[in-house]
Amino acid sequence: MKKYIKSILFLIVLLVPFSVFAAGGSKFVFLSSTIGPIDSGIVATLEDKFEKETGIRVRHVGAGTGAALKMAEKGQIDLVMAHAKSLEEKFIADGFGTERIPLMYNDFVIVGPTDDPALIKGGKSATDALNKIMSKGVKFISRGDKSGTHVAEMVLWEKAGIQPQGAWYVIYEKGAEGNSATLKYTDSQAAYTVIDRATYLSLKDQIKLAVLVEGDEALLNYISLIPVNPKKYPKVNYKDTMTFVKWLTSSKKGQLIIRDFGKDKYGSPLFFPNSVEWQKAKKK
Repeated sequence: MKKYIKSILFLIVLLVPFSVFAAGGSKFVFLSSTIGPIDSGIVATLEDKFEKETGIRVRHVGAGTGAALKMAEKGQIDLVMAHAKSLEEKFIADGFGTERIPLMYNDFVIVGPTDDPALIKGGKSATDALNKIMSKGVKFISRGDKSGTHVAEMVLWEKAGIQPQGAWYVIYEKGAEGNSATLKYTDSQAAYTVIDRATYLSLKDQIKLAVLVEGDEALLNYISLIPVNPKKYPKVNYKDTMTFVKWLTSSKKGQLIIRDFGKDKYGSPLFFPNSVEWQKAKKK
């Protein structure tokens, strides 16, 4: 059902006239977001809290970061939530977005089967782990869809000096369905993959894979907001979008929700606040 809903939302973005979604002062903000935060539930939680406080409705469509940015390039999106710095910076440089605004972060982990045939368990270097996986030819699953997760994975391979290829390196044909789908497939294959911790925690009771490598600074996963440029698309709801952005980045509003999200269910938060306002408040 979840995949069906995502497909319908994607079709809506492509087929419904732009003016339905983005019209200045409409009290409606349309967000395209990377899938991981949506699957975790934090996007819906933030939207609901914001609407209750302001009366401004926010609705979202989920896609990998590359696809989420492509949607925004059509002028049918007011705000993007993404986690691939290189793609975000190009989006802004090309005039589609106004700025890259820090929101929150979590981290990626390398997961794999508990018997760990690549012998990477407990390692602190993601690149060393990838070298071992490649050298032993143990199956590794990639999303392969130019999403933020896929971009982050490819950056790690590049840092390791490896161009992954061969029978051991498998691009999941349904990777565009998101990290949850990719992690479940990796579990079914008893393989390795790079995945965000929030997705792993949300599924850990349903899978056999274990976190084998974590804590490397290279695995940090920064999530940003990018308002769509009103100078390029005059009909975007920039006013309400910036009200939402200000609320999300406030150290007394959205950042507090981010700080506590997931604690009650998992014993630790799924994300960490990272706005400029939050960082300033911490220093006081």
